[in-house]
Amino acid sequence: MAIDKITSAGLTTSTNQPNFRNIIINGDMSLAQRATSVSSITTSGYNTVDRFRTFITTLGTWTESQSTDVPTGQGFAKSLKIDCTTADASPAAGDRILIQQRIEGQNLQYLKKGTSSAESTTVSFWVKSAKTGTYIVELYDNDNSRQISNSYTISSANTWEKKTITYAGDTTGAFDNNSSTSLILQFWLASGTDYTSGTLSTSWSSVTNANRAVGQVNLGDSTSNEWYVTGVQLEAGSVASDFEFLPVDCNLQRCQRYFQAFTSSDRMYALQYSSAYRALVFSYVCTMRASPTQSFTAVGGSTTASSATVNSIFRYINLAYTSGTATYIHSLTLDAEL
Repeated sequence: MAIDKITSAGLTTSTNQPNFRNIIINGDMSLAQRATSVSSITTSGYNTVDRFRTFITTLGTWTESQSTDVPTGQGFAKSLKIDCTTADASPAAGDRILIQQRIEGQNLQYLKKGTSSAESTTVSFWVKSAKTGTYIVELYDNDNSRQISNSYTISSANTWEKKTITYAGDTTGAFDNNSSTSLILQFWLASGTDYTSGTLSTSWSSVTNANRAVGQVNLGDSTSNEWYVTGVQLEAGSVASDFEFLPVDCNLQRCQRYFQAFTSSDRMYALQYSSAYRALVFSYVCTMRASPTQSFTAVGGSTTASSATVNSIFRYINLAYTSGTATYIHSLTLDAEL
């Protein structure tokens, strides 16, 4: 039977749900290039799950891990877990701990921030904790020192709950159109009074620290406390769409823009070019956000080395030569994180 006409009702359009609508990278917590578990965390840094950074100022000690504890029937296989291992029941005024993702300005231009057409944004996520009560999620404009906060409530202990928060568009302060940090999505977990003593800033405004985390519970007040999150999605508009699952190869390449890890199985051999040195020349898996910093160990050569970066695509490592041995890189990391 011939089809004479296809009506618009029979077509599926992506106008309202375009590909890559999720501003967050690795929101399903499926990738953890650095490690799957790190303990004794007391300072800020990237530890396990790619693109998610722990920001901490002297508030307890923590273990962070990529967990298989996930909400049932939602399609997720992994979550990020942070577990308090040394409690701090009375944080000093300036203490705090947050989980954050930092976002390049050039990925945010379509939000039209700083114009009369500024888009609202909606964040949705699944969360679970032994510690019930009020938690804060903040959008922080790093370019213009502006922010907006909103709260959610964990109602039932040790139960996965889905949360959705919508933020109005900001007509003040455009995001820079570059590869530096413009917007930070921040999940507050605990805070001192410097950030809780005012009135919660639920509208965009210049940063007043006292208004950023008002009402936030102290996840760090007991070693029985932990917090899990997965399915983090930040998108334009005032309605949360279903989580956007990406193929693993696509998700990995997006993470590798910021961090790349190589192991001994990659067998990157260095070539002798003088009586004293060997050179390892390699291309990055994909173009990195910026010229990365490197950390490596070598087998068959000195671990002391000089390096030169040609650009964000290509690099060589210069290794001291050890006579009569083959030299290869045992492990190598390249870090261009925000």
